[in-house]
Amino acid sequence: MAKKVAVIGAGVSGLISLKCCVDEGLEPTCFERTEDIGGLWRFKENVEDGRASIYKSVITNTSKEMSCFSDFPMPEDFPNFLHSNKITRYLTLKEEMFDSGHSFKGFFLRSTTVLTVKKHPDFSSSGQWEVVTQSDGKEQSAVFDAVMVCSGHHILPHIPLKSFPGIERFKGQYFHSRQYKHPAGFEGKRILVIGIGNSASDIASELSKNAAQVFISTRNGSWVMSRISEDGYPWDMVFHTRFKSMLRNILPRTVSKWMMEQQLNRWFNHANYSLEPKNKYLMKEPILNDDLPSRILYGAVKVKSRVTQLTETSALFEDGTVEEDIDVIVFATGYTFSFPFLEESLVKIEHNMVSLYKYMFPPQLEKPTLTCMGLIQPLGSIFPTVELQARWATRVFKGLCHLPSEKTMMEDIIKRNEKRIDLFGESQSQIVQTNYVDYLDELALEIGAKPDLISFLLKDPELAVKLCFGPCNSYQYRLVGPGQWEGARRAILTQKQRILKPLKTRSVKAAPNLSASFLMKILALLAVFVAFFFQLYGF
Repeated sequence: MAKKVAVIGAGVSGLISLKCCVDEGLEPTCFERTEDIGGLWRFKENVEDGRASIYKSVITNTSKEMSCFSDFPMPEDFPNFLHSNKITRYLTLKEEMFDSGHSFKGFFLRSTTVLTVKKHPDFSSSGQWEVVTQSDGKEQSAVFDAVMVCSGHHILPHIPLKSFPGIERFKGQYFHSRQYKHPAGFEGKRILVIGIGNSASDIASELSKNAAQVFISTRNGSWVMSRISEDGYPWDMVFHTRFKSMLRNILPRTVSKWMMEQQLNRWFNHANYSLEPKNKYLMKEPILNDDLPSRILYGAVKVKSRVTQLTETSALFEDGTVEEDIDVIVFATGYTFSFPFLEESLVKIEHNMVSLYKYMFPPQLEKPTLTCMGLIQPLGSIFPTVELQARWATRVFKGLCHLPSEKTMMEDIIKRNEKRIDLFGESQSQIVQTNYVDYLDELALEIGAKPDLISFLLKDPELAVKLCFGPCNSYQYRLVGPGQWEGARRAILTQKQRILKPLKTRSVKAAPNLSASFLMKILALLAVFVAFFFQLYGF
């Protein structure tokens, strides 16, 4: 008899967890409190309690080739960076998501809120959970063999707005960034955005088009990257390769961080724009924003230090400066995690550390039948990350993969946290930050899906070169091990054409390939110098 699995939430994490359950022959039921799938990525005009919220203009920071599921490439005509409606479109291509031909509909209980998830009385032997839900005002209870928690992120603001110094005196409008939807109604106003993450920079850049002035307040500064790399390809397809990841791991930390700083300052000098981080050698997640530097350059956005106090109409900053006549304050101060349906002891967040084995499993459980999906902040796309998490979790539920002892798991959690602090710092916003390629390989190793480069070099050199020097995307984890996909090799070798397809919207005569002729000219020039040297010295 197939094990029953409760999947809580129907966003990206929930949908891929659902698919992995089906692939492993489990029997999932997905509880979604709203009427449709998509979670964070489904734009709603109104902010709903208990649901993630985005602004209408939001664009992904990771490219489509690095963000698709491993056996289902995004359509080649999709742009390289996607608006939220493209993401929800991709998620609702139902039939293709399941090799078995099922659609999502049969596994969903929509408009259903999970109230509590508690251990079954015989949990120590069965590992089962009692899940209490509510729909149409009626409560129901069911027993499941495992639970996958796929919600609880980007819902609860990290800092209560009422606790901000002087906010009770401020006479203007103020709200958290989750309540921001579009720039209408903010024209001609002086706006202060508090925070320097991706949402803060997006909102500040968008509002600055028609506002009288926008100020963005930052405690520590931040690196800012463009979505476009120097050679014109999406940034993550150039940054996230196995070769570069290996270099970053083997080079001395100071050298690696210095190289990163030089790379980030090639676009613009962050110190000149008042954005350089206080501790610039921490590898904190950079902002992805193509507009912010230009907005700062022509004065539409001004970068300020940390706000220390608010008055009726002004803001006082850490450096002693004051900005008067502030009309609107947007608090883009991030989020904390919230799992109101779980016992607090199950997901512990203390001493700036999440006590989950590999950011997934509570180590103290007698049976590993509950996991948190997507509770992680990789320096890359969440799609492949949570897919590998789900592939591993479902095999743990089936007993095909096994976790180590509680002691070993706790030692790993502590060691991982120490490494995280060394790399990314102790900020609350970095509490689940991790290196991207390293983490993907770590999960793939658990299920036997990590490709062996030496083996591929011997039997398929062309593919081996792509695996080492090309972008480390999700297809690589369908080449070997369980769940192999016969289209994985072709997807890897043809990704360039899917990148270029949406860009080539006008017929352009192909320019001649000058690289070879340029190289020949350089060689000829060197030959002339050698010949001159020999002639000069009489050889």
